[in-house]
Amino acid sequence: MQLEDMYQEIILDHYRNPHHKGLRDPFDAEVYQVNPTCGDEVKLRVTLKDVDGQAVVEDVSYESLGCSISQASASVMSDLVIGKPVSEAMRVGDAFLGLMQSKGQLEPDEDVLEDAVAFAGVSKYPARIKCALLGWMAWKAATAVALEKTALASSAPANTGNETGTKAQS
Repeated sequence: MQLEDMYQEIILDHYRNPHHKGLRDPFDAEVYQVNPTCGDEVKLRVTLKDVDGQAVVEDVSYESLGCSISQASASVMSDLVIGKPVSEAMRVGDAFLGLMQSKGQLEPDEDVLEDAVAFAGVSKYPARIKCALLGWMAWKAATAVALEKTALASSAPANTGNETGTKAQS
């Protein structure tokens, strides 16, 4: 099996058997985002907890409609960020964004991105990049809202700002 075939199987597996799908309570923040290009959409909830004064992603849950890439990416993202300190999860998100912006020229770091390396080929197709980033941007926006609402804001990086086009709900 070639590497691209294996990556396609990872994406299809997360699409067919999504992890963390289904909105759960309680949550600290909820956002809704739409990819205006194709109509993919995601409603995502984030729950944070304080661990020794550091904000940690306790849970991510979501409902989504759209293509296999957007849905699989949300599943992979939730696996990667749950249980991590927000600052570390943001670094993973930045690594994924860098991969998506690489136009297929970046060799992904499997130690950081784990199953998200499967999306390396997506970066060659500009129309699909927004699909792959939809869940990640929703998570980043929901985390920013959650940090604003909690006393955990001092333990997170400054780059968690609410993205344009985000409808945040409390």
